[in-house]
Amino acid sequence: MSKVPIVSIIDDDASVRAGMEGLVRSVGFVAYVFESAEEFLGSLRVDDTSCVITDVQMPGMNGFQLQSELVARGRRMPVIFITAFPEQSGRDRALAAGAFAYVEKPFDGQAMTSLLHRALGAPTA
Repeated sequence: MSKVPIVSIIDDDASVRAGMEGLVRSVGFVAYVFESAEEFLGSLRVDDTSCVITDVQMPGMNGFQLQSELVARGRRMPVIFITAFPEQSGRDRALAAGAFAYVEKPFDGQAMTSLLHRALGAPTA
């Protein structure tokens, strides 16, 4: 039996964390939530995370810095950026650094679950 993918959600907005956690769990994946990039990087979840969903703009370390730190640590899981402040330069920067996707908030739940399935190579229902 294959291991259930773990999705780590990093966002400073508690309502976004709760909504994303529910969405991720509703499609059968394991979800862990973190209030900051620093909290995630200091956790035991970094090494078993299959996919990261992170806000771009957060106090302290932002999503781009988190992505760079993961790469520096040799952790190459899909990263999905979510942002309430979409900018073409941010999208270009994220994708050039290897992000799987760059999504504007608010986003459609069905579109996000489809994106997650593609990022994780999981079959869609």
